[in-house]
Amino acid sequence: MTVGEVSALTGVSIRALRHYDRIGLLPPAAVSEAGYRLYDESSLERLSAILIFRELQFPLKDIRAILDSPVYERNRALDQQIELLRLKAEHLENLIDLAKGIKLLGVKYMNFTAFDTQKIDEYARQAKASYGQTAEYKEYMQKSAGRTREEEKQLGMELMALLAAFGGMLDMDPASEIPQAQVAKVKAFITENMYACSDGILRNLGRMYASAESMRDNIDAAGGPGTAEYAHRAIEAWCSSKH
Repeated sequence: MTVGEVSALTGVSIRALRHYDRIGLLPPAAVSEAGYRLYDESSLERLSAILIFRELQFPLKDIRAILDSPVYERNRALDQQIELLRLKAEHLENLIDLAKGIKLLGVKYMNFTAFDTQKIDEYARQAKASYGQTAEYKEYMQKSAGRTREEEKQLGMELMALLAAFGGMLDMDPASEIPQAQVAKVKAFITENMYACSDGILRNLGRMYASAESMRDNIDAAGGPGTAEYAHRAIEAWCSSKH
C-alpha cells in the first residue's frame, strides 16, 4: 500500500506517517522506483502497536525503544496494552461517577481520589522498564548507534537469509548436524551484530519465529512454507542439547 492508502485505511495523516518514517519509528517496507513509500502487513501491525501506545500517551521515543527492543514480543506487548487500557477505562469510569456526584451533591461531599493516576503511571513505568533496562537492549543500542538505516536493513536481510536456509533442510531431523550448524550461525550472527544471544534468548526467538504471525509469514515467504516452524524446532533441539 502507498502512504495515501495507509492514511485512508487507518485515519493517520500522511504527514504523521512521513514523520514516523523520518524518525525511524515506522519505516516503509519498500520504496518504489518512483520514490513512493510502500507498506505491507507487517507495517500495519507495527502501526497498530504505535497507535495503541499513543492512545496510552507514550512518547514516540519510548514507543520506538519498545518496538525496536531485542526482547520485544507482540503478544506480551498486547497484554500490557490491554491492561493499561483497562486501567484507563476504570479511571475514566471513576471520573464519570465523580462528575455525576458533584452534579447531585456538590463539591464538598466528594472524594477526589478519582483523579489519582498513580496505578496507571506505575504500570506504564514497569512496562517501559521491562524493555529498556536489559543488558541485551543496552548492548543492542550501543552496537546500532553508528549504523545507518540502510546498514540496519542489510543486517536484517542477512539474518533473514540465515533463517530462510532452514527451508532447504525440511526433510532432515532438526536435531541433526546440518540444521544444528545453521542454528549456531544464527546465534553467532545475533551475538556479533546485535547483542549477546544466550540459549534462553535464542529459545524465545525461536518460539517467536514460529508464533508471531508477521515474522512467521516473512520467514516462510523467504524459505518456503514450514520454514519458520522448522527453525523453531531446530533451535529447540539446540537449546535442549545444552542442558
